Amino acid sequence: MDIPPGYNTTQIGIVCRLRKALYGLKQSPHAWFGRFTMAMKNNGFKQCNSDHTLFLKHRKGKVTALIICVDDMIITGNDKQETSQLQDYLATEFEMKDLGGLKYFLGELK
Repeated sequence: MDIPPGYNTTQIGIVCRLRKALYGLKQSPHAWFGRFTMAMKNNGFKQCNSDHTLFLKHRKGKVTALIICVDDMIITGNDKQETSQLQDYLATEFEMKDLGGLKYFLGELK
């Protein structure tokens, strides 16, 4: 790293100290996902081995699925009560808002 333009000094070996990163800590997404994973497991979901962003819950022949895509969650399943309860639970654990029905998924119109 170079000394910023306009800062003049005669001292050799002087460095700049970064007090705050522009986009936060690099560990923060990892720490958030770890907390999210624990919340999902505490709610009875199992994390998929082949895709760690996919969580599944099987109950009485019904399936509920949640997948994380960058900073969005997609919740689907054939148990309306479970999907509603999951949304309520996640809203108490994390700051989130419901964006309504899925319109696009990976650039495909739905």
